[in-house]
Amino acid sequence: MARYKALVDAFAADIRSGVLPPGSRLPTHRRLASDERIAVVTATRVYAELEAMGLVSREQGRGTFVRDLALPAGLGVDQDVVAADAVDLNFNYPSLPGQTDLLRQALRDLATSGDLEALLRYQPHRGRPADRAAVAQHLRRRGVVADPSHVLIVSGAQHGLAVTCMATLRPGDVVAVDPLTYPGFKALATSLSLELVPVADLDALSQLCGRRPVRAVYTMPTLHNPLGTVMPLDHRQRLVEIARQHGVLIIEDGSYAYLDPDPPAPLAFLAPECTVYVSGLSKSVATGLRVGFVVGPPALVPALERSIRLTTWNTPALSTVIACRWLEDGTVDELEARKRADASARQDVVRAELHGLPQVSHPSSYFTWLPLPEDARADRLAATLGRSRISVTTAEPFSVAAPVPQALRLALGSTDVDSLRATLRIVRRVVLEDAFQ
Repeated sequence: MARYKALVDAFAADIRSGVLPPGSRLPTHRRLASDERIAVVTATRVYAELEAMGLVSREQGRGTFVRDLALPAGLGVDQDVVAADAVDLNFNYPSLPGQTDLLRQALRDLATSGDLEALLRYQPHRGRPADRAAVAQHLRRRGVVADPSHVLIVSGAQHGLAVTCMATLRPGDVVAVDPLTYPGFKALATSLSLELVPVADLDALSQLCGRRPVRAVYTMPTLHNPLGTVMPLDHRQRLVEIARQHGVLIIEDGSYAYLDPDPPAPLAFLAPECTVYVSGLSKSVATGLRVGFVVGPPALVPALERSIRLTTWNTPALSTVIACRWLEDGTVDELEARKRADASARQDVVRAELHGLPQVSHPSSYFTWLPLPEDARADRLAATLGRSRISVTTAEPFSVAAPVPQALRLALGSTDVDSLRATLRIVRRVVLEDAFQ
């Protein structure tokens, strides 16, 4: 690797880790050149690279300073709203024509039927029995066979993950995860003082369980975010064997599983006694419909219920009753089928517009992973695209292992197809010019 690249990586690591805090003044170009025994022009190139990555800023007559690295918009759970004139390839909130009319009609129906007064009162902490039965029936169609008494209704899948972690894990517990994993789970682990340990494969997981007290495994076996991979059945069976052998809890995140029309059996089906299954309707129906589901082993249900009581007491009754009516009348099934078709069509656009670039994705997922050459700078690409009013995500929010891979994740579900097509052409041009020249 070129000397200047090594210096760029060293500075970047110190800035991101806080060794160089925001506002730190970096050495002058000449001082850096003298200290590192490089040419002044090389020192200038180092600082130009750091500036292009958004890590430093130059002030005329004063020097080069470390920027405040509160994550740029979209690079984690602290996302700011993307500007109205920007194209969001960062977060997914897929919506289909006619969904607004569905909500309007649902509200009309609700207003003229049922016991509205009951919706103004506290609900059972884990949901009303009829609503849990509707969820259980829905999950059976996904392969999760659950008794309604084992189902808990939560305020979205993220809340479901928080409830699960609070109920089953303690500070310092070791949780095995993929080297690239869901940023929301990373944030939960930080807030609850959990230790996330990346495992590249099942052999690595088995070895980790043999030498450390692993408490849980967090996994997205069907439509992994961000890679879109689907774990084969034989791998699921071996994961279950490892979990049973070592007494490890499996936390199965099924948020995107609806996008695979014919997935292998869920882990919650293969090992219901040691798996907590978490999913919701944010992606399959609408992000504003904060209704999620948790299915746990009978022994864990009381602790899960206590965590719901501690965090939200109960889920919003109005959202829950609308969601459960749509589960029962087939609306959710119809929306999921239409979104699978929509995601598949968008993947066709990706393959056409990003031809010649390496891609990792599922044929009916709402995201695509673009691996970059090792010496490329994903941060710089994201910054360049940002100046073109295109918001993308680097690997950093997803990465648990070091070094962070150079890659971009493109979310495909938050813009219309024509805009997506035009935007991907710009992405291809920028990536080819910057990373593959």
